[in-house]
Amino acid sequence: MGAHIPMSSMVFTVMAALAQMELGIKPEWITDSVANRRAAGKDLGGRRRTFADSQIRTAVRLIEAGESAIQVTQDLGTSRATIYRRIRELQTVSSGELRFSTVQ
Repeated sequence: MGAHIPMSSMVFTVMAALAQMELGIKPEWITDSVANRRAAGKDLGGRRRTFADSQIRTAVRLIEAGESAIQVTQDLGTSRATIYRRIRELQTVSSGELRFSTVQ
């Protein structure tokens, strides 16, 4: 089918129109899918956490015992920002379970 034949030109035009329509509809599909998964309590995907909550609690205990935060993060193979972010997340989830006197 050459592009110079009127019938093939029409087929390409229709295919392009369908692709353009799908491109316009795709955000609606994504939004609906995310809303349905949230409503059903299902996982939305994304990157899995590398460190378990117990490892973060251990890191907190080490830091509170006087170990430097830099050394603890090097031993775990992560950054201080990650440790502190996870500590804040744990603090909001389990209010009062951990002491956060020296870690902020």
